[in-house]
Amino acid sequence: MEDTANIKDLLKVLQKRWGLVLFLTLAAGIISSIISFYVLTPVYQASTQILVNQKKAEDQPVSATDLQTNVQLVNTYSEIIKSPVILEKVIKRLDLSQSPEQLEHQITINSQENSQVFSLTVTNTSAASAALIANTLSETFQDEIPKIMNANNVNILSKAILPEHNKPVKPNPLTNIVIAMFIGLIAGMGIAFLLEYFNNTIKEEQDIEDLIGLPILGSISKISPKQQDKLKRSLGSKQTGSESLES
Repeated sequence: MEDTANIKDLLKVLQKRWGLVLFLTLAAGIISSIISFYVLTPVYQASTQILVNQKKAEDQPVSATDLQTNVQLVNTYSEIIKSPVILEKVIKRLDLSQSPEQLEHQITINSQENSQVFSLTVTNTSAASAALIANTLSETFQDEIPKIMNANNVNILSKAILPEHNKPVKPNPLTNIVIAMFIGLIAGMGIAFLLEYFNNTIKEEQDIEDLIGLPILGSISKISPKQQDKLKRSLGSKQTGSESLES
């Protein structure tokens, strides 16, 4: 019974403060939409896939040792492709106005376990620039790796392309709005409960019963100004009639 009463009390507080909760929820959603659509800069991605595969003569089979070596080289190549040796050449080729460190932050390397293929993803505020940097980076890496590792085992499987309908990977306005409204809802409920907790005023009969622990036996209704005037006229007419009878 006590749990049921507590739940009813919580629902009563929400019903009483529903305007505040609704306002904060909508305000959070509106602010999030403004930031997502008009403040945050859209970010695009472009990816290319690279295969690490040692070239063999046509009559020479590929052994398990060769495959294992190629798999192990994926981790090494993932570090080399983001090294200043490669990035500086990409910056020079594309005449980019950024440092190798800044360009490195735009590059993400992903590889699956025991796979000879790894993907190279570039993020940029321009979809065209992301694709151009990804392709130039993979080509530069393919050209330079024989000089660095004395091995010709890098092949580009797929180039980064510019899709017809470019959609940024972030921000995601819908997700941001939903998250913001949820946070606004939780904040509104929290503030509503907090205000109710610190509210010591007595406004309803139930407040008196909760305070003193005794039932209400009766109450005096509030009389409106119109009702007060009507009551005064009624009492005045009765008093006049009484005076005429006495005379």
